[in-house]
Amino acid sequence: MKRVDDFRLKFGQKEYVPIMIGGMGVDISTAELALEAARLGGIGHISDAMVNDVSDRRFDTSFVKDKTKQYKHNILNADKSEVKFDLDILAEATRRHVGATMEAKKGDGLVFVNCMEKLTMNGPRETLQVRMASALDAGIDGITLSAGLHLGSFGLIADHPRFRDAKLGIIVSSVRALQLFLRKNARLNRLPDFVVVEGPLAGGHLGFGLDWAQYDLATIIAEVIKYVADEQLNIPVIAAGGIFTGTDAVSFLETGSAAVQVATRFTVADECGLPTAVKQDYFRANEDDIVVNTISPTGYPMRMLKGSPAIGDGIRPNCESYGYLLDGNGNCAYITAYNRELALHPDGKNISVQDKTCLCTQMRNFKLWTCGHYTYRLKDTTRRNDDGTYQTLSAEHIFKDYQFSVDHQVALPV
Repeated sequence: MKRVDDFRLKFGQKEYVPIMIGGMGVDISTAELALEAARLGGIGHISDAMVNDVSDRRFDTSFVKDKTKQYKHNILNADKSEVKFDLDILAEATRRHVGATMEAKKGDGLVFVNCMEKLTMNGPRETLQVRMASALDAGIDGITLSAGLHLGSFGLIADHPRFRDAKLGIIVSSVRALQLFLRKNARLNRLPDFVVVEGPLAGGHLGFGLDWAQYDLATIIAEVIKYVADEQLNIPVIAAGGIFTGTDAVSFLETGSAAVQVATRFTVADECGLPTAVKQDYFRANEDDIVVNTISPTGYPMRMLKGSPAIGDGIRPNCESYGYLLDGNGNCAYITAYNRELALHPDGKNISVQDKTCLCTQMRNFKLWTCGHYTYRLKDTTRRNDDGTYQTLSAEHIFKDYQFSVDHQVALPV
C-alpha cells in the first residue's frame, strides 16, 4: 500500500515531499506554520492578506494606527474613495513579513506567499503589483495567485528580475479558468510553474456558486490533467480541497496529481494563528455546523462555521484602518449593506447586517471562522483532555501523518 512519501513533487531537477499547506489569510497561516512545512521538505504558505496589520503584530510597526489617524476625518463618511494605501508602506510591510520568514527558513522545502486578487485595496492594479514585487524582492520562493482569475497578474511583474526564476502558480477550479489564464499570458512566454486545482470542499472562498455540491474534485482535476497533457504543457497539477488523510492524498497522486494542498487539519496545529479558544470551536464542530453562504463582500461563496460571531454583526465599516476590499472606486458590498441598515436604524443602535460582513475587521479579530468541509472530523484526529477540551497538534505531527499514513488511518498524538 503506497504512502505519500512514495511520491515526489518535481520542480526542474529538485524534488519535494508532495505536501503543500494552503495559504490561510490574516496570519492564520503563520510564518511558523509555513516554516515547518519547508523544514520537513514540503511547501508552506504565508498569506499577504492584510499584511500591514500582520506587520504590526509581528514587528511592532504602527502602519494601521498611522493609516487610521490619516483618514480619521472620513470615518463617518459613506464615501471611501479617498481612503488609499500608501504603496511605500505596503511594500515595506510585505518585505518585513516575507523577508523575516525567508531568513528563518531551514530545510529543503519552499515557502510561498498566497496572493489574493480580490484584495483590491482601492487600487487593484497598483496594490497587487506592489505586493507581488515586494515579496519577490524579499526572497520568497514562490507566489500562489488566488481568489480571482489573475488574467493580468503575470504582466504586472514581467519586468521583475525574479519573474522567471521564482515559482509562480495559480489556483483554479475549472479547466476553463486555466485556459483563460494561459491564453491571456501567452505573449509573456512564461507558463505557470504549478496549478492548484481547488475543489468544492475547500475552506474559505470557493471558486463555485451555491451549486458547489454538484461538483467534485476528482472529476475537475482529471479534466485539468488531461488538458495539460493534451497541450503538452509541463505543469505540475496539485489537488486541493477535502483531502483529509494520507490515503486521500495517495488517491490523487496515483492518478496524476503532482502534489496535494491541504489546510483544514492544520487549523488546529500549535503553529496556526487561530486563537486557542477558536481552535476548540473547530474541534467541537459537527457537520451541520458548517455552512456555505454569501456574506463575503468579494462576491464569492464562503465556507465557515455557522457559529462565527461575524455572521449578522453590524459593526461600522472600518475602511480607514483596513479597507482591503475597497474596489477601484472606493466601494465595498458591506458598506452598501451597512448603510442600508443604518438608514433603517438612524440612531446607529441594534444594527444587524445579515447578508454581508465586514470581512477585514472580522478576519483581523478572528471572528469569521472559515473552514473546510471536513472540519467536523478534526475531533477524530486528536485526544480529548480531562477538562473536555481537545489536544492541539504540532504541525510536524500532522504533516508526517499525511506523509506516512496508510489505509485512511490517522495517527493520534502521544
